[in-house]
Amino acid sequence: MKRGVVWSFACAALLTGAAAIGPALAEGTFDIPAGAHFNPQKLERVTEFFKNEVANGKIPGAIVLIQQHGQPVYFEKFGVRDVATMQPMTDDTIFTVFSMSKPVTSVAAMMLIDEGKLKLDDPVSKYIPSFADAKVGVEMKAENGEKKLELEPLKSPITILDLMRHTSGITYGFYGDSLVRKAYANALIYGGDFDNAEFAERIAKLPLAEQPGTLWDYGHSTDVLGRVVEVISGQSLLQFEKERLLEPLGMRDTDFYVSDPAKLTRLAEPLPTDNNFRVGNDRNAKRRMKWESGGGGMVSTIVDFARFSQMLLNGGMLDGKPYLSPQAFDLMAADHVGPNSGVARDYFYFPGDGFGFGLGFGVRTDPGNARPPPPGSLGELKWDGASGCYFIVDRKLDMFFILMEQTPSERQRIQPALKKLIYEAMEN
Repeated sequence: MKRGVVWSFACAALLTGAAAIGPALAEGTFDIPAGAHFNPQKLERVTEFFKNEVANGKIPGAIVLIQQHGQPVYFEKFGVRDVATMQPMTDDTIFTVFSMSKPVTSVAAMMLIDEGKLKLDDPVSKYIPSFADAKVGVEMKAENGEKKLELEPLKSPITILDLMRHTSGITYGFYGDSLVRKAYANALIYGGDFDNAEFAERIAKLPLAEQPGTLWDYGHSTDVLGRVVEVISGQSLLQFEKERLLEPLGMRDTDFYVSDPAKLTRLAEPLPTDNNFRVGNDRNAKRRMKWESGGGGMVSTIVDFARFSQMLLNGGMLDGKPYLSPQAFDLMAADHVGPNSGVARDYFYFPGDGFGFGLGFGVRTDPGNARPPPPGSLGELKWDGASGCYFIVDRKLDMFFILMEQTPSERQRIQPALKKLIYEAMEN
């Protein structure tokens, strides 16, 4: 793999305010010792939990995989993939993973950074010129007392770093009630059969929610990043990811849609009474569109995502093949929104207490304020999606786990419960 000169800038300038994994691990007192292993009897509590969820009609089904030291220590399937057909969960069941697409797109972009074709301090307008004209929407009070939106120029350009750490000012319009979010909601940005190029242009016309680099704000940043990958590679996002990442990793069922008729019956469906994923658009995984949403559009299987997770657990390598250089992985796995970064947090800081944010996923930086602290290890990586799919990569314990489910209304309850059960099953 070629090494770009970007590292002289990236490692010196960006790691200055970032909490690198190595030093942080040595500071933890709340987490489990590195030599811990799983007690099979205690893991039965995970089985009991999910069997109860299915039996009580809370979820149609789920799959849980825990892998440590390169081997599965727990791999169980529960319930059905679709209550309409009553087909059981299987290894090849396909799930809509929503925002678990973001780490995949971020790795694809980091591969270009690794090769010197892209730099974190590049302005986004270098690749998508429309963003040079971006403005920030600022709420003001009109003479009649009502709120109005005024546009202010950028104090600094949106950079690739801003896209990867969600500090671009690009937001979502399906949560919150600010005037900028309402502008997104009213702009019909999901209308028609558009591609990534058109979607980026639609986003570029909307006001930013804040000045770039000032606030962690979850939104369409990774979708715009996917378009940058296309511009540099000269390929569609899917073509690039399949050629460089998905196919080499063996992720054969990971795509943006399930348009192959032979695979349609393998698609997991939520309960009919729990089918609102609250993501602002009604894209259907069964109907292929031009839009390849790097921020929330992928479908995958537990087997495929295990390959991706093991690659991250290995620090960017799998089966002897490097996908990321050690420097690139360390940069992704460092906290870029912590102290001295200049990045603020508000009510919508979704990584949560005790977590910073790297370049594509949350990074555990401290025990947090809860007493006792939630389980885990300093330096662990995580993210999840609107359907409830969820993964944790714990390099200290040489372990990852993945939850695959389609349960939008139950996910915020199930995910922490599962994590607690998994870490409680470990012992020295």
